[in-house]
Amino acid sequence: MHILSYIVFLISKNIIFIFSRSKQKREEDEKKEEYKNNLICRFVVDGLGKKVGESVAINEDILIIKSKDKYLGVPLKHIQEKGKTLLVKGLIDNSNATLMGEKWREENFKEISYHIDNEEK
Repeated sequence: MHILSYIVFLISKNIIFIFSRSKQKREEDEKKEEYKNNLICRFVVDGLGKKVGESVAINEDILIIKSKDKYLGVPLKHIQEKGKTLLVKGLIDNSNATLMGEKWREENFKEISYHIDNEEK
């Protein structure tokens, strides 16, 4: 009987460990999501302090930046918080960043068109 109670004890410890690990994973995911949400609607500057644009979205691990008339995509691993702004570490590969930003725009923007009848005028 003593061995059986010891086995039950070990099994219960593993179950508790599994639940606590699940909770820990959930908390890590929530922290990552909160971090990503804090990156939106902030000005983005390059290494020289020149304004690149404003962060508008995150697509998986890519920060989407609205820069004048185009969208740029920069991997999050190249983004660093610097006070109220975001800093792009290193140089921006404009052609690749433009491709990623344009891909995001095509997937997320829907063109709206409407027709006005002459009778309504």
